[in-house]
Amino acid sequence: MTYSPDMRAAAKRHLLAADILYEEGRRRDVAGYLYGIAAECAIKAMMLEAGQRPIENKKDDPFFAHFPQLRTMLRDGQFGRKGVVLRRFIDNDHFFSQWDTKMRYCKAAEIEDKWIDSWKTQACEAVACIGT
Repeated sequence: MTYSPDMRAAAKRHLLAADILYEEGRRRDVAGYLYGIAAECAIKAMMLEAGQRPIENKKDDPFFAHFPQLRTMLRDGQFGRKGVVLRRFIDNDHFFSQWDTKMRYCKAAEIEDKWIDSWKTQACEAVACIGT
């Protein structure tokens, strides 16, 4: 089945789910993972707002990349005036540092609480910056 991407809606949905898990306190590790997905969707929504569009070659397309590769791929991009907010996030070396999709396979204890707290703050900031 093919799904229509809606980066804004996905960012908000994953942020809400992460907040619920975070507040319950029982699955902060999963919340941390979802904060990263929410932030990735927010960054990709900002890419769209800045005029960037997906390309055919998925290997070279940041729309199909995850942190930390997503930030690396975007660093040399030119986004113009509409990309000022996007640039603020991708040029920040602390933005989603330690986060990686591979963490979904690790033991929960390997995901540090201080990282999760940072990711929560960063995801909320990124999602708040996307258009309505």
